Parts: sequence; C-alpha cells; structure tokens
Amino acid sequence: MSWAVRITGVILPALLLCATASAKVDRIVIDQRAPAFNGQDVGEAGPYERVRGRIIGSVDPADPRNALIQDITLAPRNAAGRVEYTATFTILTPRNRAASSGVMLYQVSNRGGRIEPAPSNWVPGASYVWTGWQGDRLAAGCITDYPCISLDKPTDGREEVLQVPVARNADGSQITGPVYGSVLNASGSTAQTVIYTTPVPYRPASLDSKAAHLFRVTQQTVDGATREREEIAPADWAWADCRTTPFPGMPDPTRLCLRTGFDKEFEYDLSFTARDPLVLGLGFAATRDAVSFFRNELADTAGTENPLAGRISHTIAQGQSQSGNYLRSFTYWGFNQDEAGKRVFDGLFPTIAGRQISMNFRFALPDVIQTIFMAASEAPAWWATYADTARGREPAGLLDSCTASHTCPRIFESFGSNEFWALKMSADLVGMSAAADIPVPANVRRYYFPGTTHGGGAGGFSSKALPPAAKGSCALSANPNPETDQNAALLRALIDWVVAGRMPPRSNGPTLSAGQLVPATQQAMGFPSIPGVAFTENLANPPMELDFGPGFDAARQTGIPSLAPPAIKRVFPALVVKVDADGNEIAGEPSVQHMAPLGTYVGWNRWAVGGRKGQICNLNGAFFPFPATRAERLATHDPRLSLAERYGTHDGYVCAVTAATKAAQGRRFLRDVDATRLIAEAKASDVLQDVAANAEDQDVARAICKVTAFSTR
Repeated sequence: MSWAVRITGVILPALLLCATASAKVDRIVIDQRAPAFNGQDVGEAGPYERVRGRIIGSVDPADPRNALIQDITLAPRNAAGRVEYTATFTILTPRNRAASSGVMLYQVSNRGGRIEPAPSNWVPGASYVWTGWQGDRLAAGCITDYPCISLDKPTDGREEVLQVPVARNADGSQITGPVYGSVLNASGSTAQTVIYTTPVPYRPASLDSKAAHLFRVTQQTVDGATREREEIAPADWAWADCRTTPFPGMPDPTRLCLRTGFDKEFEYDLSFTARDPLVLGLGFAATRDAVSFFRNELADTAGTENPLAGRISHTIAQGQSQSGNYLRSFTYWGFNQDEAGKRVFDGLFPTIAGRQISMNFRFALPDVIQTIFMAASEAPAWWATYADTARGREPAGLLDSCTASHTCPRIFESFGSNEFWALKMSADLVGMSAAADIPVPANVRRYYFPGTTHGGGAGGFSSKALPPAAKGSCALSANPNPETDQNAALLRALIDWVVAGRMPPRSNGPTLSAGQLVPATQQAMGFPSIPGVAFTENLANPPMELDFGPGFDAARQTGIPSLAPPAIKRVFPALVVKVDADGNEIAGEPSVQHMAPLGTYVGWNRWAVGGRKGQICNLNGAFFPFPATRAERLATHDPRLSLAERYGTHDGYVCAVTAATKAAQGRRFLRDVDATRLIAEAKASDVLQDVAANAEDQDVARAICKVTAFSTR
C-alpha cells in the first residue's frame, strides 16, 4: 500500500465530517475590469471582459491537507494561527453571463507566463483563469535587475506571481541549506547562476567565496559517467558585479565575478549555502483554494463578489511542460480535494510533461528541467499504482491520493518524441527497470505525437531545411512537425468527456509489448544512414537514482536535501521510439505533416556551442528534408525516397495532405477548421513546385489523388 493511500485512508473520514474550513480565500481585490480583445466578439459568446486582481488566502498548518507542505510548520502565522499567501489572478469570461458555457479552463502559468489562446483556438463560452502558483518567481524578480513586484498594489499584469513566506527555525533563527546552480554559455567578467533559464532565487548565507565551491566543467556526459571539472580558487572569483567595476567588483549576492572572465565553451557549477527557504508548496494550496472559490462561492468574506459566481459547473486544468509537471504533483499530493472534500478539477490536460514538479522540499527549484543532478524523477511519474522494484520502492502512483478521497479527475496526457530524448519519458511508461508496460488507468488517456520537438514545431509545409533550432544554439535544422492541431482537437474531446460523458479517442502511446520502445541506439531504432547526419550514441537523457542525503525522502521527492549536487547512485535505461526506413517514428497519433512527410522528423538535436557541445540540445528536435528528385537521391546516396518518387507532383502532395486530414478528422485528432487551413497551406506550399514532372511522376500523383478521392467519397 502506497504512502498516499495509507495517509489519506486515515484522515479521509475525519475530513468528511469536518465542517470548519481549513484553507480558504480570505478576500479578493479586483484591480482591473476591462473589455478583452478590444471589445470584439469571441464567436457566439460575444464580447469578453478581462478581470485582474489579487487573492489573499491562508491555510491552517495543522490541517492534514496542508501539513504535507514542506516547512509549513516553520512559516510565520497571523493572529488566527494561519499561514498567509497572496497570489495574482487573471480571468477572461463572457460579459454576458448567459453566454457562459459553464466550463472553467484553468491555464497553469508556465514560469509565470500567461499565454492567452488565439481566437481560432478559443473554446466558445468558456471562462479562462490564471493564478500565481510559483513562489520563487517573485523572489527571483526581487534579486535581478528588475524591481521586486509589490503585491500591496496592482501588478503590471505581465505574469502571474505568488508571494509565500520564508521558513524560520522554531526559535526564529535563520535556516540555511545547500543549493546548486550553473552558469551556461557565458562570456565576460560577470554571470548569474541559473536553473534552466531563471536565476537561482536564493541568496547566499555568506558573500565569502571560501564558503562556496565554483567549478569549471570541461567535460560531462548526460549520464554522469564522464565528468571532468576543476575548482576555481576562492581568490579568483567573488559574489560581485564586475560589469562596471574591475575585479573583485561590487558585492552582489545574485552574481558571480570571475577574475579571468567566463568562457562560453565551458559550463560552471556552483554549490553554496543558501539562506531563507521559501515555503513553495503553498502554491498547491493557492491553486486549490482559488479554483474552489471561483467555482463555488458567491463572494469573499468581506463581501466582494466572485467574478465567476454562478457561472461554473465544470473545471478543467491545462498545463504545458513545467506547468504540466505541476498538475501531476498537484494530483499526487492530494490537492484535487478542496476544503469541503469536493473535487477541484474535473479534468486535467498536462502536455509534454513527464515528471513531478521540484517544489515540495526545502530550497526547492521549480524552474529546473531534467538535466543531470536536478530533482525530477525521484517520486512516481506514472499514473497507475506501480511497484518500483528497480529502486526498492513500495507501490505508488500519481493517482493514489485522489483515488482514496474519490476526487480523481479525468485526464488526458499528450507528449512527443523530445520528451523521450530529453525528459526521461520512458520511465513513465515502463518504469525505471524498463521491463514491462505500466497500465494506463481507466480515467486516463495517453496520446503520443511521433517525431516532434518539445511542444511541437511551427507547422507549415516547406520542403527545405529550417534555420538551426534555438536561434543557432543547436547544430541542426529546427523541427516543424506540430502538435497544436492535435491538442486543440483533444481539448474539445476532454471537455466532451467531462461535461457530456462522451468517450474520448482511445489511448495511443508506444509500448514495449508492441516492440515500439527500444534503446536509443541507431541499430536498435533502425535509424537510416542519412547523408550529412551523424547519429550520436548516448544522446538520450537517462533516468537516474540520485542521493540528496538522509534528510530527503526520495520516494516522495520531499524533505531536506543535504547534498547539492546529489550523488548519482544508479543510471537506468533510456528508451525511445522505433523508426521506419525514413527515420520517422512508428507509434502514436501522427500529425498531418508526419502522415505526409517532407523529411525525417526527430526529437533530438545537438548543442552547437558551449560546454555541452555535441550533447542533446535540451528541448529541441531536428528535421532532415527528403531529396527532391530521384537523381538527387542517387547522387547523395540517400536511402530515403525522394519527394518526386513519393508524391509525383505538387498536386500529388496536396492530395496526400488531403487524405491525411481526412484520416485525422476521422480519429477525432483534427478539427474541421484546421483541416481546411492545412489543405490550403499545402496548396500554397513550395513542395515540388520547382521540379519538372516527368510521365512517371504524373502517374504517381494520379494514383495518390485517385485513392484520396475514393477514400473521401
């Protein structure tokens, strides 16, 4: 029996009998109400309004729902003995209450950012909600070049933020602990340590460089098997800003100054003792309480009206990448049950997310991605209750808490190729041992998009290579293979499942049993030898077992780490998806572009510069166009058929795209409006437009178009 089942099984009866709210929105402050989209109508729902403001909430640290938040008992309390937080929010809702569909789409902000859907992807009549949940975003804003955002007055609305307290020892003294960060692709005298792209939010306990360790990393493989680094003498670096003042510069707890300057060809690692850990787990409670309030309450305790009062009957949360990981942990920790024991979200849609968020432990860093030494896959990453025998763990899964409290939502998850290569996704499907498929629970649907980069590419139908990914930081052409169209269709299917009970498309992800998951080697994958493409072994980022010290509960990814960076205990197999003769993956639900391919779409790329040159270029895939003609194929010894051999002519290619759109529509993975757009884009594309067609090419095109016409009658 898992930890969540044991704990929840004990407290659930008491919670159901408890009539006193233990966590709540105390009050809301409306800072702005204004017409959205310049007052233009959004479909049949008519005009929308944008409401921005702040939520002031508090939780009872003794309540079992909140006691599992790391360091909650060490947070300051108000006169009522509660721990307070403040979050910003943004709401987009129809101005006409009668036009509301009853659906709230809660969009989890990604690293504070808020992306409002394009009108073409808007769900008619839905109310969209964003709230702040990531407490370290505000801390980081206070220690960079930007002024700290004050929650005592309206924010500028650029991002959603959350203010959480700092934990202190019971005697009021300062808490310290180890933190690890890196400097990447930096040159010049001064740099910042970062977690992925965000500055490390914690300040050092001392500005004495002798109390920290800075290393220049000259070589490091993704699995940690090879790691060469040299420590930089404390006298040769300082916590300082040397951009205008020579070394040792002006003291600055947010920057590092190096006497000889940083070299972008190297990575630099910093381990230091930080002070003032943030109680970041309050972000889960802040989301829970806000959504429950907007869904169920008429007004706050001061009488301020809920902007969504009486409008919401169903709630669905969407999160992408980091924010998708957040939804996984939100569910795992039991926050989908509100203060009254009710379900918070009826549906969840995490996309391109393969782990839990690194948030509910001391000195946590929610901005991390799954690079070496960063907490990512310590807690269960799979939905079903599963025995992780490879790490000697008891059976556990993401749904244990909500299963015990009868508050589980209906869940869609979608992801693509890059998640296997860069984000250790195979562990979600087959565990650390990679011995067998982990079943998908009945309330979960899994959808895999083959051959995509992280979040999908820009789409379109160009037959030419694109500029290198990540603005030239990656070595290979960017991957245009999209995911947007499929996800737009799936969101409607999830809404139908939640609101009307209409069964969604069946799960379609790669499995071991079907022979679709294999080691990340050219031979195992069957990847072809494409001219100019050097396939690199050991490119995939593997799952690991890390040791953060005895105070860290690795099985639940919580507690108090004492090792930063952690020690690598074991490295587990990294599996990826098998490919066909073109190098395109054979599993999942392909995009229209993947069904009518213009080249090979892969989920990996390589760094072109910096200390990780040659290794996997983080979250980027690549694209290798097919040769245009048979003559070009033979001249370059390309094993893949040319565009002309596949489609004959431009019209033949348009017919192939038309057939692909019909197939996707039939499986409910493409909306009609997107099918029409894609066919128009294919007609306007450059595919085979500048190639003179011979009789054989014309025959190929006619055959494709004949089949297309027959299949669509």
